[in-house]
Amino acid sequence: MLYDLTILENGCAELGIELTQQQKDQYIQYYEYLIEKNKVMNLTGITEFQEVLTKHFLDSLSCVKAVDMTKVKTIIDIGTGAGFPGIPLKIAFPHLEACLLDSLKKRVNFLEETFTLLGFTNIKAIHGRAEEYARNKEYREKYDLCVSRAVSNLATLSEYCLPYVKTGGTFISYKSGTVQEEADQAQKAIKILGGKLTSITYFDLPDSEISRSLVTITKQTPTPKPYPRKAGTPLKTPLGQ
Repeated sequence: MLYDLTILENGCAELGIELTQQQKDQYIQYYEYLIEKNKVMNLTGITEFQEVLTKHFLDSLSCVKAVDMTKVKTIIDIGTGAGFPGIPLKIAFPHLEACLLDSLKKRVNFLEETFTLLGFTNIKAIHGRAEEYARNKEYREKYDLCVSRAVSNLATLSEYCLPYVKTGGTFISYKSGTVQEEADQAQKAIKILGGKLTSITYFDLPDSEISRSLVTITKQTPTPKPYPRKAGTPLKTPLGQ
């Protein structure tokens, strides 16, 4: 089947990302496998090719607006679901050593199958809760960059994600629309966890009127040992609120 990649190519050009033919083929393979598996399990509500290019692939790649991915070596994607933003980033930046975490075993199986299909190296998927793996010294404060497109509020997400980030590293939360109020409310939590909110980047997705934002948090000091709190607590009782 012939696919029109114009939206992806133009969007990547705007982001300063140059794709090889192999990378373009990988995006198509990923799309086809995602749609095939979506028939038997719930991976995405967005299935039309051009929409996937914009709302999943380019949205995932948009973090280059906030961080220089060529300087990132290790990355973890918390609550990755069907692999966003982790897999699109790994395709565009194959040098990344990536870890994708999800709480649903079936999705983790899908991710592992996708890695094999795309011929990836230096990538793994782990099954479990963010609060639990963050206490494991193999993962705690080991990553240059943590990314998440999960929908929890920023205080909760910061407690899930900042423990994974090295001092001097970055956590980027993908959000929709305007997030200033949410960011203001999360400031106390971010500080407790060793972070500092350094910027919010607003943009529209290519060929759409969809407003997105990237909240960039820099890790300044190690996260205190009590955090993250036990599973479920960060969601029920966001830190500092």
